[in-house]
Amino acid sequence: MKLTIAGTGYVGLVAAAGFANLGNEVICLDIDDRKIGMLLAGDLPIFEPGLEEWYKINVKGGRLKFTTDSQKAIQDSDIIFICVGTPTNASHEADLTAVEEVARSIGRYMNGYKVVVNKSTVPVGTADVVKRLIRENQKIAVDFDVVSNPEFLREGAAVKDFENPDRIVIGTDSKRAEEIMVSLYRSVARTDRPIMVTDIRSAEIIKYASNAMLATRISFMNQLSFLCEKTGADIKEVAKGMGLDDRIGPRFLQAGIGYGGSCFPKDVRALISTLKTHDCDADLFEAVHRINEKQKCVVVEKLRSVLDIKGCTIAVWGISFKPKTDDIREAPSLMIIEQLLRAGAGIHACDPAAIESARPVLSDVAFFENPYETIRDCDALIIATEWNEFRNLDMRAVKILLKKPILIDGRNIYDPKEMKSLGFTYLGVGR
Repeated sequence: MKLTIAGTGYVGLVAAAGFANLGNEVICLDIDDRKIGMLLAGDLPIFEPGLEEWYKINVKGGRLKFTTDSQKAIQDSDIIFICVGTPTNASHEADLTAVEEVARSIGRYMNGYKVVVNKSTVPVGTADVVKRLIRENQKIAVDFDVVSNPEFLREGAAVKDFENPDRIVIGTDSKRAEEIMVSLYRSVARTDRPIMVTDIRSAEIIKYASNAMLATRISFMNQLSFLCEKTGADIKEVAKGMGLDDRIGPRFLQAGIGYGGSCFPKDVRALISTLKTHDCDADLFEAVHRINEKQKCVVVEKLRSVLDIKGCTIAVWGISFKPKTDDIREAPSLMIIEQLLRAGAGIHACDPAAIESARPVLSDVAFFENPYETIRDCDALIIATEWNEFRNLDMRAVKILLKKPILIDGRNIYDPKEMKSLGFTYLGVGR
């Protein structure tokens, strides 16, 4: 099939490379000359495990191309995926400016029947907006269908998720579009991981509902962590005991310093806004968001309990919002570092992938590639991201390199008894 992917962010690039890897002819379309220039020159603008291999194979095979020419991309494709960003605006609503502009371009340039696929995370009712804008911008009436096909790609595991999706949701009111989309996805569907065809509005809500549920589980455990600390319980043992219940399961029950990234914070806020727009209560999701924002400050409060921060140098391991990505959008580390700087501390920071992303944002921070060099002569160490690279280091050497053996484990990656036996002043979350 001939596809155009509008938008070359995490979702767009993974989807483009993934569909090309299935044998489709794919055009990546973006208005950002710099991004397209990088991709044409052989450079990926994002870090995602496995993506570079897909990119190289399919560019070499001629199945993956890049352009800023909207007219050619739209006219040369049968299916057009909208994969542009939908950031939160000043009113905490999803900003649909980029989605709307793509819809106008499709209407302006389409030269035959197209399936237009909303893959961006958008509020319920957006498909109707896209339909209207396409019609309004057509010079000659041309038939088309709009489909909702939410993405469920996890940053750091997006390539794996594309190849082995939990489910593929297709929201459509057109049998013609349904047949085309089912045919496109048939090769990655499995008996236990089905293609689910539903109405458009249900598909639009499924994405927000899924992310809000996962965010709720995280905030649930983070609020419970305070009770564990007060009573001497261990939140990791509590999570294990809960997760063994088949009705609950173990995933997303980790207490820590809260969620970040481009999805959960934005989507929870957008869902709150959508609920209020439709005169529905949003109490639960407002609490989820409030708990998460407060949780980002927990490690600084813990550090204050054992150290006068002013004038000290603090090491922070991990900047990205999660492991296996260079994405720092709404990363808890940013708020932590900002608070430490305001308190008069100097910061040494280390991350396996996100240093270049962080440099423009954290101008007052000294960056290191080696975790041991990061902590040399520092007064304390904070774990902000649970990269595997930090799990099995020589903690005896870490203790020697630190001026004071203070370890604030914001992700609970170490064993408290072991750390205390090594002589650390160790503080985790809910332990």
